[in-house]
Order: sequence, then structure tokens, then C-alpha cells
Amino acid sequence: MIDYRKELNPEQFRVVMEEGGPLLVIAGAGSGKTRALTYRVARLLEKGIKPERILLATFTNKAARSMLLRVQKLLSCSSEAGLEINGLWGGTFHHIAHRILRVNAPLLGYGKNFSIIDTEDARQLINTCLSEVGCDAKDDDFPKGPLLQEIVSLSINTEVSLEEITEKRFPGFFCNIEGIRAVASRYILRKMKLNVMDFDDLLLNWKKLLTDFPDVLMVYAKKFSHILVDEYQDTNLIQADIVDLLASHHRNLMVVGDDSQSIYSFRGANFANFMKFPERYPDCKIFKLETNYRSTPEILHMANLSIINNEKQFQKKLRAVRENGIRPVLVPAKNVFQQADFVAQRIIELTRTGVPLHEIAVLYRAHYHSMELQMEMVRRGIPFEVRSGIRFFEQAHIKDVTSYMRIIANPLDELAWKRILRLHRKIGKVRADKIWRFISAQTEPLTAVTTDEFINSVTKTALPGLLECRDTIKAILEKSPDKIPSEIIDVLLKGSYGEYLGERYTDAASREEDLHQLGEFSVKFSSLEDFLSELALLTNTDEETEPDPEARSDDKIVFTTIHQAKGLEWTIVFMIWCAEGMIPLARALKEPDGEEEERRIFYVATTRAKDQLYLCYPLSDYRRGMGSMVTNPSRFIRELSPSPLSRSSKDRPYDQWIVEEE
Repeated sequence: MIDYRKELNPEQFRVVMEEGGPLLVIAGAGSGKTRALTYRVARLLEKGIKPERILLATFTNKAARSMLLRVQKLLSCSSEAGLEINGLWGGTFHHIAHRILRVNAPLLGYGKNFSIIDTEDARQLINTCLSEVGCDAKDDDFPKGPLLQEIVSLSINTEVSLEEITEKRFPGFFCNIEGIRAVASRYILRKMKLNVMDFDDLLLNWKKLLTDFPDVLMVYAKKFSHILVDEYQDTNLIQADIVDLLASHHRNLMVVGDDSQSIYSFRGANFANFMKFPERYPDCKIFKLETNYRSTPEILHMANLSIINNEKQFQKKLRAVRENGIRPVLVPAKNVFQQADFVAQRIIELTRTGVPLHEIAVLYRAHYHSMELQMEMVRRGIPFEVRSGIRFFEQAHIKDVTSYMRIIANPLDELAWKRILRLHRKIGKVRADKIWRFISAQTEPLTAVTTDEFINSVTKTALPGLLECRDTIKAILEKSPDKIPSEIIDVLLKGSYGEYLGERYTDAASREEDLHQLGEFSVKFSSLEDFLSELALLTNTDEETEPDPEARSDDKIVFTTIHQAKGLEWTIVFMIWCAEGMIPLARALKEPDGEEEERRIFYVATTRAKDQLYLCYPLSDYRRGMGSMVTNPSRFIRELSPSPLSRSSKDRPYDQWIVEEE
């Protein structure tokens, strides 16, 4: 038998040894929740529970494989070495749904040989449905395929009507709600006819199977005598309902998670699933894992002081097992460039002391927050990888906008012309080549673009797109005669390119923020040409950088948003742009319970650090049309106090425990 008392701390031991019933395990950051889960599964198997009667639901295949591997290793090292985990149902919700639907799909009108279509296939099918119901995809008031797919998916995963989702998140398209509903209905019928399911269907049909067919529900509810769910705070309504249905017979349900790390509401995760678990299961037992093995006491002290300000939470206090370390450092910088300079310089100093690059991470709330620092890292030749997407200046919308700037600076830039031409309706590669031949033959290309001869260079099919292109270029020349990048960006966002973003991307608002930030960044350059030259020098940097030949090939600083950092850890963490309006993000505060979720995001970021944590923010920020503006540190920093339960004037402010870097 495994010596559980020896292998686990007292908190974990109580979770693992509990006999059964509904269990809510509140597992703080770095508290060993995976260890508790794996030992719990091993304990159930040692008690004689057959593997096929255990269901372990996770959010990634990697997590499922890791847990099952650890369980098998535990059992192989115990006196019960003959025990096997073959047959245990472990995997993501979608994986488990697929297994069950593969057997029962005919009950729902599908064949057992149904196919699963990926995101791209689903998008193409939606575009087909657009045509079949007679909706005009060219209509600017009608969402394009990717956006329509997002609307339908959000409606399913949040169990909110198409009307409400469209009105709340995509109000510009609400005038076409009848058409949206028609396409969504057609999409459902087409999938049935083609015998295919998308990823959302796997969950939706799994729930439908359990609710519409009581006999099927009873089979699986009796089958799974023990159900364990990892990262329960990230479940959506459908997933929570499925779990409740499956646990309805034996009621041996253990859900593990951390309400303080619930940060995915934007993709359908429902915070209430976790918070209201005791209401749905009044007899549930609540366990807390509060012993943290990751961070120093100083970092945890700050994290505890921060999250205590949330009203909606299960109270807990992380305790460190590690010895005292360095207090978190608050770094007010003169501006964003000095912020970037500090981070880069401090990274160089840390690497000289032996800290590997891959043990250092830079975290930020939004992708564009990393722009200046990315440029500084390139200038200094410090290797880094961007896990929150591609590098800032290599994103499609950045390259689109800078292509407009390039033709203003150099009217004979063939690549830039062809890129912007193909952004417009009915202008593909062949037509763009033809239009370019006309432009390249002109002495004054920008002047020639405004003539009728330019418009006559294409067929009537491409005429609307070319007119749109001409009007955009004319607007840039008229409204920004001095070729100022921020003014060019304003013209584009207020015109056809702004509409293009809204029609094409589900994260159009974030991309607009990127572009505004690019405009603000450009003010440090004396001319458009200088600005474009600097950007050009910062692309294809991987080939230009000459790393230390003795360094690991993957030894790079990690750049990532806080959302994508969840579940990870680093020795050193830099949080940049810890300023009001950036974290919390101003637009997020407009959402219901937005401030509390933003505080949870801040908490997740701080608890990624093991040894050192730096909170950086600029004292000033340049705003378009307003010049340099004074910024304040984030409210999540300002509200910190050594006595968080008392807010009296005699309390020392946040700088009592946080060090300011000179």
C-alpha cells in the first residue's frame, strides 16, 4: 500500500482519504492539487474500485496523460503493483464526450461513423450556409464567417440566446439578427445531413443525450461510481450540468479548482459553477489546500493581500513552505521606454548571476503592452519567445496598417501595394498584379490613384473594392499631409479598415488597441520614414541574432499574457504596465463583476513567480491629441496594506512592504 500519510501533507491527506460524497477542493496556487488528484485516484484503485468506474475530467490532454502516468507509476511502486489503470476514463470533456457519442450518436440522428470538423472546416460550412439562406456576406452589417462562428459558439457554451449574445457582445450586427438566426439554424441542419459535429456539438450533444434519454443517463450515472474534475472553476454551464447529471446516482463527485484563478469568462467559463457548488450539493464537504510549494513568503504575502479585496470568494490564505526571500519590487519608470530599459537591463544582470533565460518571464494584460519591450530586447540581442501570439510587429493587422504607411513613404513599394489591394473586396492575387502594373507605370503613383484611369483598370466586379481603396488613400493624403503615423492610423480605423477588422476578427477591439498603441509609440520618431525603417529592422530578428553557442536552443525569455501564463511558473517574473487602465484593463471594468475578475488576473500573475517579482509601470503615457499624461499605479497595488482588514488612516500605505527600485 502507498504510505499516504508520508507522501502527502495533512491537507492533501484529508482529501485523498475521504470516503466519498460530493467534495469541493479549493486548491490555492502552487498547493499541489495535481498531487492530491493523482493520489486520490490511486487510493480509489487500491480500495478496489475498478478503473472503468472512475471518470477523471481535465481541460487538456496533456494534463490527463500526466495524471494517468503518475497514477500508474504510484501503483507500480506500491505493494499493489498488480493494479492497472487500463479502462479508467481520463481525458478532456471533449474527449470523453466523443467516446460516449460514438456509441450513442444514432439516438440523436447521427451515424456512429460521424466525423468531427475542426475550426476551419466549421467556418467553411458556415460560409456555405450564408449562401444557402440568401444572406449577403458582402453586407457590412452582417457578420463574416469567423464572427458568425464566434456568436454561435458563445451562445452554445454560455447557454445564452443568439439574440442576447449578439446584442451584448456584437451590437453592430443586431440589426441582422433574423439572418444570423437563419444561418445558425441552417448550420445545424447541414451538420446533421453531413453526419458531422464541431467541437461545441460534442458537449451540446452529450448533454442532450443525458437529458433526453433517461435510460442512457442511468447507464453512465451507474457506471461512474467516482467522478473527479480538475480546474472546475473553468467549466462552462454545459460542462457543469453534464457533471451533475453523471454524478446523480452515486454522488461521489470531487471537483478541484481555485475560485481565485477563475479568469476565462470571455470564453464562456462560469464563475458561479464553483461558487455555488455548495448550494447544489448542500451536504458537500469543503477542503482547502493552502500550503504553497512554489513561491517565497514575501510573494505570497502580497498575493494574499491583493485577493482578499474580492468579495465573491472562498476565503483562504496561502502559506509558504519556503524560507524568506526577496520582497516584490515596485518599479515606477519615467515612461514606457524607461520601463523597457529597466526590464532588459535587469534581465542582463540576472543572467550574469546564473539565472537561465527560460526561467524568466514577462507578463502583461494585453498583447500590445509588450511592444516597446519587444523592441528593446531585439536591440540588445536578448532572445525571447512570444507565447501570447506572434511578435507584435509581425501580426497581420500591424502589417496591414504599416503597408499603407509604406506606400505613402514610397509609392513604388510593390509588396505593400499588393497587400493593401488584397484587403479589399473582389481583389485577389491576379487582379492585384494587374492593378500594380498600372501603378508601377505611373510617374506619380499616388496622384494617379485618384484618377478615373485607375478606376478603369479593373472589371466592374472589383470596382467597389478599388473605389474603397482609392477613397482610403485620398483620405490619408488629405487628413495627414505631414505623413504622421498616428493620424494615418486614425484615418484607417475610422474608415474601411476599421470596418474590415470588425468583419474579420472576433478580437477586433484588441486589435484596434494595438493600432492606437502603435500610433502613440510612433511619436518618438522624427519622420514616417524613420519609423518604418526602425520597424523593418525589428522583423526577421531570429535570423539576425547570434545567440551564445553554448546556450540551450530553447533558452529564451518568455513573453506572455497573464491568461496564457496560468498554470505555469518561473523563477523570475516581470509584470509590466501595472498601471490603472492597463490592469485592470479599462474596458474590462465595464463588464459585470469585471473588477473582481481583473483582480483575479492580477493574483494569477503574482503567483507565477517563485523567487523574484517585479511590478513595473510608467509614470507617464503619451495619448493621442493629449500629449503626455500622468499615470497611476494599478488600484491592485494602491489598495494593498499590511493590515488588509483595517483601512484606517493610521495604516502605512502599500510602500511599507514593497521596495521602490532606484
